[in-house]
Amino acid sequence: MARIERSEATALAEGRHGDPFAVLGYHDTEEGGRIVALVPDAERLWVIGTEDSRERELQPISGGVFCGNWEGGSYRLRARNAVATWDFEDPYRFGPVLGEIDEYLIGEGTHRRLWQVLGAHLITHEGHRGVHFAVWAPSAQRVSVVGGFNNWDGRRHQMRRRGATGVWEIFIPGLKAGEAYKYEILGAEGRLMPVKADPLGFGAEHPPLTSSVVRELGLHPWGDGAWMAARQGHNDIHAPVSIYEVHLGSWRRVWDEGGRPLSYFELASQLIDYVVDMGFTHIEILPVTEHPFDGSWGYQPVGLYAPTIRHGRPEEFAALVDAAHRRGVGVILDWVPGHFPTDDHGLRRFDGTALYEHADPREGFHQDWNTLIYNYGRREVSNYLLANALFWLEEYHLDGLRVDAVASMLYRDYSRAAGEWVPNIHGGRENLEAIAFLQQVNAQAYGGAPGIMTIAEESTAFAGVTRPVHKGGLGFGFKWNMGWMNDSLRYFARDPIHRKHHHNELTFASSYTYSENFILPISHDEVVHGKGSMLGKMPGDADQKFANLRAFYAFQWAHPGKKLLFMGQEFAQGREWAQAEALDWHLLDDPRHAGMQRLVRDLNALYRARKALHWGDCEPSGFEWIEADDAEHSVYVFERRAPDAPPVVVAANLTPVERSLRIGLPQAGDWVEILNTDSAHYGGANWGNLGFIQAEEIPCSRRAQSAEIYLPPLAVVMFAPE
Repeated sequence: MARIERSEATALAEGRHGDPFAVLGYHDTEEGGRIVALVPDAERLWVIGTEDSRERELQPISGGVFCGNWEGGSYRLRARNAVATWDFEDPYRFGPVLGEIDEYLIGEGTHRRLWQVLGAHLITHEGHRGVHFAVWAPSAQRVSVVGGFNNWDGRRHQMRRRGATGVWEIFIPGLKAGEAYKYEILGAEGRLMPVKADPLGFGAEHPPLTSSVVRELGLHPWGDGAWMAARQGHNDIHAPVSIYEVHLGSWRRVWDEGGRPLSYFELASQLIDYVVDMGFTHIEILPVTEHPFDGSWGYQPVGLYAPTIRHGRPEEFAALVDAAHRRGVGVILDWVPGHFPTDDHGLRRFDGTALYEHADPREGFHQDWNTLIYNYGRREVSNYLLANALFWLEEYHLDGLRVDAVASMLYRDYSRAAGEWVPNIHGGRENLEAIAFLQQVNAQAYGGAPGIMTIAEESTAFAGVTRPVHKGGLGFGFKWNMGWMNDSLRYFARDPIHRKHHHNELTFASSYTYSENFILPISHDEVVHGKGSMLGKMPGDADQKFANLRAFYAFQWAHPGKKLLFMGQEFAQGREWAQAEALDWHLLDDPRHAGMQRLVRDLNALYRARKALHWGDCEPSGFEWIEADDAEHSVYVFERRAPDAPPVVVAANLTPVERSLRIGLPQAGDWVEILNTDSAHYGGANWGNLGFIQAEEIPCSRRAQSAEIYLPPLAVVMFAPE
């Protein structure tokens, strides 16, 4: 009878055999055909021929290892113990799935479709339907797939090591979608690691559970062909881009069902209907990548390849994106390649070594967030992240990625004191590996998914963020204008009596407005951590707060740069945002809040309809000051313009005192008052210019014609030629 050494059987039973596929399953030996199986909970085990009536009982060796002769041919196994008898396919009789090209590209760090080979995939292999698992763990001594299907027993499905690539794989026949699983890893030092979620898992359990879940990609039948063909025009620097930033879990909640968040299907109707009604061109979703802690808002992800199960399955997230596209709304995802949390089931010391992170905490630990920093210089790690960017763009038809915390990636000394960071090879502070990674992401994203946009949240003056990679830049399409945001909020928070001393806080941005392709962001970061709400930042009594905020929004929409507004601020939510609660929709019963919402809706409509207000957002020829120096009266006047389109003149009076003044105009004739933030329609006092002004042949402000205008207190008024 065929036998194996007891020491080898013991190594298999203890999960310490270096190459289980060399022993388990069917093998030709000098003694003839032999089958070895490891079934720890079996008392007896038989081989059953699937093409004939052969049956042979295998003999127990040690610790659930059975062995016996077999003359060859396909087979199944039948196990019995005191409780049950069950038949199953032997996973060790199946050959490898990964091909040599995949292995080569993985080892080289250039597999752009990494998600198609790693992770858990439902496939048909050698005539059987099941799940193929593959994971990168180069320093592991053993990797096993564990789940309810094998009683979470790491001895049962020990994986096959694929050469020098560090990839492990196994095909388990009979498994279906919905199975929860993890990887049990015997680390580099021979110690068992905490069981790990799949770095390329496409689904996960509901938190606080932490297992990955087998999910099938591509189940949603897309119907957004028209949008995809035309989206480049919607994302262009000359296009109107007005972004509604939203946290899916707190936009609305279903209070009669325990306060649960909306599902992806519910969001596909309710959220998209609202965004269309409000006139926003895009939504930007706070990270939906799976994350263990609700309070991180998704910015500490563990499952970069999995849409969070909090709102539904992957195909349901795809349905949300599709619904937006069918209604003409683009979808941008907040993407976090800058760091990851230290949760035991995540990437930290994945195979017993600092695999995804740096070993040196001066390079690999974020002091601000107590998270770990990716090792961008390791080709497999940068490949993992680059493929993830392409995954979201391709599999889920996303229109853009807003990359979080770019500044923390660019500088090795970010938020570190002297001696707490490691210089680059030239002795400098720039993170050269991260810079190269971001350039590669942008080049591959724009090259592989035409019409998309990438956006950098970058808070420093790093040069060339939106310059193309081939010209030495980082290659982003847009950058958040944090300077404009900080200066503008600081100005509007001041008592109007002091604003004349800080006039340049609103004019300074024009000195660098066209140095990058900017987005003007009022994001979630401005209404959390004690910063209050946008309404709460404004000075004065209740009516003045609303007037100031109306003026601020009109100034933002008129200023060069694309627009972004976080949810709730469009109707002036009074309290700070809280991720565990829904927005205060009941405030819309108050005419002042409803008026603010109408203003934002009209600003979006005007911004989209008037070419002069959007074409030159990133073009210097699209903006010119008419009056930039009237600090004494806190008055600002400027012109927005575009080729083959009527100009728009914007005048702001940012004191609670009404003003009458003469302003220069770019052409003669009648000018219509196309927006007035003091309109009663928006909750104002309804003071204005009776709908129009008339340009006279009186030179003013370096223009041949001008008009007398009236500016209500704390208001912005816009004019266009009739």
